[in-house]
Amino acid sequence: MRKNGLWKIGATIAPAILASLALAGCGGQGGADASGSGESGSVESGAESSPDAQTEESGSEAGSDAADNGAGEDSQAREGSDEAAEGGDQLAKILEAGKIIIGTEGTYSPNSYHDENGDLVGFDVEVARKIAEKLGVEAEFMEAEWDSLFAAMDSGRIDTVINEVEYSDERALKYDFSQPYTYIHGALMVKADNEDITGFEDLDGKKAAQNLTSSWGTMAEEYGAELVGVDAVSQCVDLLLSGRADATLNVETAFADYLKSHPDADVKIVAWTDSASSSCVPVKKGNEELLKAIDAALEELRESGELTELSEKYFGMDVTKE
Repeated sequence: MRKNGLWKIGATIAPAILASLALAGCGGQGGADASGSGESGSVESGAESSPDAQTEESGSEAGSDAADNGAGEDSQAREGSDEAAEGGDQLAKILEAGKIIIGTEGTYSPNSYHDENGDLVGFDVEVARKIAEKLGVEAEFMEAEWDSLFAAMDSGRIDTVINEVEYSDERALKYDFSQPYTYIHGALMVKADNEDITGFEDLDGKKAAQNLTSSWGTMAEEYGAELVGVDAVSQCVDLLLSGRADATLNVETAFADYLKSHPDADVKIVAWTDSASSSCVPVKKGNEELLKAIDAALEELRESGELTELSEKYFGMDVTKE
């Protein structure tokens, strides 16, 4: 989709999608194959034909038949629209609801956190709001611990997770991913007086403070480290300083943000990854239209310079380019 193509999505594409889905519902397979998602509750149309209605005598007057046929077509269209909204591409549901529900931690600065006024802010939070704006809907956030976010998407309570999500082969079994919108190197942090760990290879046999389900935890394990579970960078540093962990891996921007707020922290970064990790927006498989819309929104944000502005605002550097 070219630039500016998605600006009109709220005004033009939403009715078009819903109308086409309604027409699809009038086909021979619409009622038989469509099924509800569970989260949206029972939304079955009351216009389905009852057994009595199906056995009406055929001797009705022509005018009555025409009226019945017209009412039947209207009820079929409404039913088809309901079924499509439940079982179709997630984009149609989002446009119909007028909002996209986004999972985020709310405790992971500078990506997703609460400012001094208690407002939810951060790089990923603002990216999410701008994606919603391009889709022509409101952004609604559900905050939860990292380990719970994908389960919430699986159950249908949220539409996506925008919280520095990386692609992985395991996740790709259940989700499709947008184009990357950041390119950030990983870093290895230890206590300032630690001379035993100078690179990733030195993690073998050591304890690493990591979120147990993060890609950084997986990387630490691949280097032979034993994981000590945490939920925030501040907890990682506390474990380093107390000696309960030897090292911690994370994106360089998370460490930079912590050190900006704690310049006297008795820690140091000793190594960086050669390759960069990327943040993407995941959606449940089978939602190609939603994925296309998100990709188009990210492309517009990149071309307009808005992604760069947000990156420099929160990270002090542009991490949106390879």
